[in-house]
Amino acid sequence: MEITFSLEEIDSVAQQILSANIKNIVLFHAGMGVGKTTLIKALAKQLGVQDMTSSPTFSLVNEYETENGNILYHFDLYRLNTEEEAYDMGIDEYFYSGNLCLIEWPEKTPNLIPLDHTAITIKQLPDGKRHVVVK
Repeated sequence: MEITFSLEEIDSVAQQILSANIKNIVLFHAGMGVGKTTLIKALAKQLGVQDMTSSPTFSLVNEYETENGNILYHFDLYRLNTEEEAYDMGIDEYFYSGNLCLIEWPEKTPNLIPLDHTAITIKQLPDGKRHVVVK
């Protein structure tokens, strides 16, 4: 699936992504400031998360409850220096919990990411729109 959108359309894009039968592990690939966290916030909103969502840059993972009682984990692995740090925080337990895991900067833990995942790549276009590829 490929979508080009403006930020005003992000809620609609989040709905489309969620209806695409994504896996429980979702990787977000994009440069700094391109919109990974913004898209994750929109996904959480569509899932009925009532809490204020924010990037877990310093905590590495935030946990949210969806409107139907499911758990959503939002990871920001940017600050990790080694895969061992992720392993020590129990990242594999999150990944294999059966809950939705939305992961920013998965490049930091390439050997820990489950093979069965969805990858979302976001690119910012010159006109300010975003182009998303979901695989």
